[in-house]
Amino acid sequence: MKLPRRNFLHLAAGAAALPALSRIAWTQAYPSRYVRLVVQFPPGGASDPLARVLANRLSEVWGQQVVVENKGGAGGNIGAAAVAQSTPDGYTLLIGLDTSLTINPHVYPSLGYDPIADLAPVTRLCTFTNLMVVPNSSPAKSVMEFVNYAKQNRGKITFASPGTGTSPHVSGELFKRMTSIDMTHVPYRGGGPAYNDLIPGRVDVMFATMPSALAQVRSGVLRGLAATSAVRSPFAPNIPTVAESGVAGFDVSDGFGLYVAAKAPAEIVRRVRDDTVSALAHPTVKQRLEEIALTVITSTPIELAALLKSETAKWGPIIKQAGIKVD
Repeated sequence: MKLPRRNFLHLAAGAAALPALSRIAWTQAYPSRYVRLVVQFPPGGASDPLARVLANRLSEVWGQQVVVENKGGAGGNIGAAAVAQSTPDGYTLLIGLDTSLTINPHVYPSLGYDPIADLAPVTRLCTFTNLMVVPNSSPAKSVMEFVNYAKQNRGKITFASPGTGTSPHVSGELFKRMTSIDMTHVPYRGGGPAYNDLIPGRVDVMFATMPSALAQVRSGVLRGLAATSAVRSPFAPNIPTVAESGVAGFDVSDGFGLYVAAKAPAEIVRRVRDDTVSALAHPTVKQRLEEIALTVITSTPIELAALLKSETAKWGPIIKQAGIKVD
């Protein structure tokens, strides 16, 4: 039976539109079940409160539970690899630390994944600085007092970090070289365990992430000496920078981005990105993040991808010169 030309064209157009319609329906239905939000570090660091604030808001927006999963270890590699190797359907998200994703490729002989090839950037989330903190029992009440104390106790000074290759670790290595002091690096499996030894004075100093360190300083259990950024943090304006405290040119800052497994559908990535940006702009969310010293800053996936590539290239020579490696 020969169909009239008008009916034939109508059917052909409908058939051609099916893939597009199915993609639209898929995106509109997302998420139809719970979503995993993976954090690279154990509770106690900066990423954990960020993840929980964001997860709560996205759960409200999506009407589906967003479950935070802490997968710490190996400087963030375990959590990142879990997302990179997950099914690329947008139901497993990663809050990725900038320095973990850009420094670790130069530090670890094998990551188990490729940050650039195996992760799809969604959006930048926020930025923050680190804070040089010492136990209350420390004799140092300023950066230069700490430098002098370290020089007087050469070979005895230790500095903690939440893992090899993390921003606090790199900050400590850079500080060590720029001040010509000797410090032994003591890596932990996250910020929480590091604080457990720093507070009672079992280690001497940590260049901790501002969101977690500031709470410790405000509560009086640690002493804040300086911020690692080029300018003072708006969240701690009374605390000087390392640079203005006598170590000219010192500047280390960090941030978080949101990622999914590579090859996730572009429509899903766009949906997650748009809803995340909207969630971060919500007054309650923004206020809560500012309370923990995180500055909200979003981006397009392309902008985050460019940042990942440029920072990876930047850190290579620095890590090589510092001789930072994990066996």
